Amino acid sequence: MNPRKMEQMMEQMGIDVEDVDAEEVIIRTSEYDLVFDDAEVTKMDARGQETYQVIGSPEEVESGAAGAVEGADAGASEDAGSAIPDADVEIVATRTGVSEDEAREALEEHDGDLAAAVEALE
Repeated sequence: MNPRKMEQMMEQMGIDVEDVDAEEVIIRTSEYDLVFDDAEVTKMDARGQETYQVIGSPEEVESGAAGAVEGADAGASEDAGSAIPDADVEIVATRTGVSEDEAREALEEHDGDLAAAVEALE
């Protein structure tokens, strides 16, 4: 079909399409992360319902490791592969009155469980 005609038909149906200038796309599952570098991302807005299409070849990495690979996970600590978000460390430290290092250790011992870490420190 002619791309121009397709665009006209989509406009008539109230569908807007735009390209998204994405540097990286990460899809997190409970088992692994799919990391798309230089993916082509298209956003389609059909009457308020947004749909994203990702085109590319993903790299499958260990769950939670995608942000650490590229340093893209803004909330994670940059300590040697730690997956404990800085925000969680701050919450535990503030709640219990301990140092951030102690809070991080407690979170790591309890696999990131905020409640368990706070309970152990109180």
